[in-house]
Amino acid sequence: MRAKTAVWAVPLAVFVAAGWSGNCFSQSTYGPVPSEEKLLPASLNQTPMVIAAVLPSSIVPIGFSMESAEESAAENASPDAAQPAPPPSRPGQVTSSKVGIGIKISTLGVGIEAAVPVTGKLNVRGGFNFLRLNQGISSDGIRYDGHVHFQSAEAHLDWFPFGGFHISPGLLFYNGNSIIATAAVPGGHTFSVGGTSYESDPATPVTGTGTLDFVKVSPSIMIGVGNLIPRNGRHYSFLFEVGGAYQGSARVALNLVGNVCDTNGTNCRSVASDSTVQANIAAQQLKIRNDVNPYKFFPVVSLGVGFNF
Repeated sequence: MRAKTAVWAVPLAVFVAAGWSGNCFSQSTYGPVPSEEKLLPASLNQTPMVIAAVLPSSIVPIGFSMESAEESAAENASPDAAQPAPPPSRPGQVTSSKVGIGIKISTLGVGIEAAVPVTGKLNVRGGFNFLRLNQGISSDGIRYDGHVHFQSAEAHLDWFPFGGFHISPGLLFYNGNSIIATAAVPGGHTFSVGGTSYESDPATPVTGTGTLDFVKVSPSIMIGVGNLIPRNGRHYSFLFEVGGAYQGSARVALNLVGNVCDTNGTNCRSVASDSTVQANIAAQQLKIRNDVNPYKFFPVVSLGVGFNF
């Protein structure tokens, strides 16, 4: 409204100012007073002076006021208002977190793992597991003092079809799980090897070692809930998985030394020199291998917690 007033006020001010100037010249000594002046009322002869004095001064503040308002609006504008707000995150969108770290306890041992996002529904995850246990058992009259050494390295591709539920094919690219045991049969005690019974020679009792391990690379498959890098922006997660690794048949080695006797204590001979005893030891190895065959597909149950940043 003020801008429109300035537009029509400018020519009016010029017109009135011109009339005022003519009036001034008419009263000077440079010429006679025009006859048109006598035709105007006295009130109109004075009005141009008042209007001309007011209008020119009022025109300038109008333009100044508009520029000041624009400058004030520009100065008071918030920098944040000029930048559009980021679009809201959608399900399946890649999170801003770059890496997730987790700790877990599983049938493979205590584990540490890390994951990085690939797409909105895919992570690549790798980790390491380890466990140390000492356990003594007796089997067929032979005492085994076993040392369980579990250590493995794994990698998985985690696919999240919905929420935190995931299907994770993977690989134990290093399967160092093994059992190492020392074997002993006290002198005069009876034991069985390969289905044949012997007596350990009291003079040179039977001793030995045994090992059990698996192939070093094993494919695996896991399913579970929880995501090391949640897509909802949360910086922690709880993890649960079940599955297994196919490690094949166990590799068993049993080595015995010392002397064996018949069960009545006679005919004592060296284990190393008796082919029949050696054949029975080989049969015992096969028996142990068959006993652990159900663990060709090693079951894995895991529970853990993760953090991401």
